[in-house]
Amino acid sequence: MPQTGRSGCPINLTLEQLGDRWSLIVIRDIMFGNRRSYGALLAHSEEGIASNILADRLKRLTASGLLSRRPDPKHKQKGIYSLTEAAIQLVPLLAHMGAWGCRHTEPSEELSVRAELLDKGGPPLWEAFMDELRYLHLDAPRPKRSVFQELQAAYEAAVEKASRRQREEG
Repeated sequence: MPQTGRSGCPINLTLEQLGDRWSLIVIRDIMFGNRRSYGALLAHSEEGIASNILADRLKRLTASGLLSRRPDPKHKQKGIYSLTEAAIQLVPLLAHMGAWGCRHTEPSEELSVRAELLDKGGPPLWEAFMDELRYLHLDAPRPKRSVFQELQAAYEAAVEKASRRQREEG
């Protein structure tokens, strides 16, 4: 196979596909937020991604085989993005990154709850989540357990707790 990156090092080649700030954020938002359209990704970006950057990253991630795009049946000019198997296999990497961030930075409680659950659940939870992502994005059979719903419920509870705390303080 011909070398296409600066070097054939697998870490370098991975960083060349995922190493900019926005690529993993877009994958995260599709993976954990189930944001499947350009509009949803733009409107609900915690980090405030610019529209031109989002459009570029969606094109790059699709070209690199991490996302697929199909026409939105409701609006032919819009697209629905799905994770590919290669992107779904990033769950352990994102779980490790989230766990590292919880240990070595000062994340908000509500935005770290999913990372904490993935860290505690370890590989068995990651595998269950990947099975569910295959169902959601690749038309695989529906798994019995919905890790996505568990993570979402924990996030929503943490948001509500933070909101209550703000109301009590303010």
